[in-house]
Amino acid sequence: MFVSNVKSEESRNAVRALLGSGLSDYEIARRTGVGRSTVQTWRHRGFPVPTAPAPFQPERWDEEVRKRYAYLFGIYLGDGTVSRHGKHFGLQVSLDTAHPGIVEECSDAIEFFTGSEPGRWIRPGTSCLSLSSYGSIWPEMFPQHGPGKKHEREIRLEGWQQATVEEFPKALIRGLIHSDGSRCLNTFTVELKDGPREYSYPRYFFTNYSADIRRIFCEACDRAGIRWSRSNWRNISISHRRSVALLDSFVGPKS
Repeated sequence: MFVSNVKSEESRNAVRALLGSGLSDYEIARRTGVGRSTVQTWRHRGFPVPTAPAPFQPERWDEEVRKRYAYLFGIYLGDGTVSRHGKHFGLQVSLDTAHPGIVEECSDAIEFFTGSEPGRWIRPGTSCLSLSSYGSIWPEMFPQHGPGKKHEREIRLEGWQQATVEEFPKALIRGLIHSDGSRCLNTFTVELKDGPREYSYPRYFFTNYSADIRRIFCEACDRAGIRWSRSNWRNISISHRRSVALLDSFVGPKS
């Protein structure tokens, strides 16, 4: 696991104060905002020793870290934001509870880079779930952050990011489709001599208002050998049979 930092001393003290109170790990996690599995680990294995954050050195990442980053970067470009909260920065990713598999994969990717489970919050009355993680690493991980919406500002990759997404275009595409894409069946009817016949075939869409992010997606498709077309100014469509089959091999329907 790539771990850049540990939970803040404030979080550790909050959990430490409740461990002997008889509360369950779940209740302690709910009250403190620390992940339940982290509370369990601290209860049974003790608390981590605070250390200074590791320097941000993406040029020293191994293959596994680079591949995981490509996926999380795709998620960020689609549904992520980085913002300042006082002295801290936070990453928020908006997802749909209808796709718990994507929620877990995204949560695991965030935890891989921080060592801590992200917080979860569901907007009342909706299926919108927000994953939240705080730490100094996020502005360095995603230097494209800034005020306003992504499609209203230029999105350009740093050299190390460009090298990473060129090396792992499939991981990037998976993240982008998980955040801003879909797989559906296109159904149409053909009039034949013996009457109308209905046909269906799967296709993928990627939808984003940012021309730069659509370009990043299309360039990744080119590197992965996926044929794409523009349905309109904000939609990229993949309907070519072999390209759909290739996407199915590493993306597939949302789960």
